[in-house]
Amino acid sequence: MEWFSDADYWLGRLLFQRGLAVVYFVAFLSVAAQFRGLIGERGLLPASEFVARVRFVKAPSVFHIRCSDRFLATVILMGVALSAALAAGAGDAVPLWASMLMWLATWVAYLSIVNVGQTWFAFMWESLLVETGFLAIFLGNGDVAPPVLVLWLLRWLLFRLEVGAGLIKLRGDSCWRDLTCLYYHHETQPMPGPLSWFFHHLPKPVHRVEAAANHLAQLAAPFALLAPQPAASAAAAFVIVTQLWLIASGNFAWLNWLAVVLALSVLGTDATGRAVGLPTAHHFSGTPRWYEGLVLAATVLLVALSYWPARNLVSRRQIMNASFTPLHLVNTYGAFGSIGRARYEIVVEGTDDRGIGATTVWKEYAFRGKPGDVRRRPPQIAPYHLRLDWQMWFAAISPAYAEPWFPRLLAALLDNNTEILRLIGTNPFPETPPVFVRARLYRYRFTEWRDLRATGAWWHRTLLGDYVPPVTLADRATTLRH
Repeated sequence: MEWFSDADYWLGRLLFQRGLAVVYFVAFLSVAAQFRGLIGERGLLPASEFVARVRFVKAPSVFHIRCSDRFLATVILMGVALSAALAAGAGDAVPLWASMLMWLATWVAYLSIVNVGQTWFAFMWESLLVETGFLAIFLGNGDVAPPVLVLWLLRWLLFRLEVGAGLIKLRGDSCWRDLTCLYYHHETQPMPGPLSWFFHHLPKPVHRVEAAANHLAQLAAPFALLAPQPAASAAAAFVIVTQLWLIASGNFAWLNWLAVVLALSVLGTDATGRAVGLPTAHHFSGTPRWYEGLVLAATVLLVALSYWPARNLVSRRQIMNASFTPLHLVNTYGAFGSIGRARYEIVVEGTDDRGIGATTVWKEYAFRGKPGDVRRRPPQIAPYHLRLDWQMWFAAISPAYAEPWFPRLLAALLDNNTEILRLIGTNPFPETPPVFVRARLYRYRFTEWRDLRATGAWWHRTLLGDYVPPVTLADRATTLRH
């Protein structure tokens, strides 16, 4: 079938596959470092308890076979090894069928983790990685020219990602319509980065330009992705530039990097190859019939599943970040449909005093990424993903987001649970566990230039009250409070 493939996209495929493999590698590494404290046998939400109550058809995962820490670690390390090999080009060094099996095994490993990860893996970039990884299985390797159908499915995914985010904003918070959301967003976003303070202090007219450019990138450029070349490549380049702006302004795990990777798949050689001095001609062998059949079958499946996200895009009751199948194949996406005007943070403290009084000395637990010490500059975390830190941001918005894991977190601190303490940056009680712990709710605001120069503080914080009053292991119930 002559129409089946297009050799002009060999460069876009190459960049896409290498970039996706790197994203996979980072994702598996983040899981390897955190899974024991989050979903391990002594974790906050053990995966073994989850698979005991949820059927395989509801959450397909290899961990329904066995769900020990050792087996979890084995699957995760297999994902690390496979993604590293694919990033190094192993997929092009083996036959087509072997390359597809490598991508399939990587996809199954990550899907299995996401489907037992519960709250910790409920972020949009988890489903986005699973969906993107499934498409990569059928994109081929250096033996065959890129299949046109899969290239269009990648554009459809990028289109849904961008337009879904754009529409949820227009239908949501009014500040997106009057272009004032960026007055607040850089300060109140879940995980500010090293430059977020500076972005926040840009002049308000610049913030309005930021918001307008966001609408252009998410509601206009995606339609140009569906146009012929070179318009499609120009639109992809614009998406990449806006995503790099978002990467500079905050920490959103690998979400923005994965959007960049998807945009790279749109780049045709005629539109980009000459600009960077690469050859525009590339020769491939014939496409096997079995491969054509697999691509056609996958395309029919994904087009059929596209009904639900397409309907969601045009719905007035649009939902964001939902999977319509347990395999996370064709999802709906969206981000920041509403913007917080104030930032709240939970500060967890402990004491080794035997009694609580006015002279009690409380010591703070310093998390790796989320704001705590007002003099610590927000760190660069992305594309790495600190799942506990992100959930602490949600928990500060409402205690409903913190059930049931937050009481277990406090109990783990009282027990000096080493698996969970590894999720936290600094343990102020390295020798013996605290007698009491508590959680306090603060409002955080970025300082002004004069405060930063005078005190070195990046944040002001104001105590609002107890989130959880002092508790000890003798307490059998922990009440979450504002």
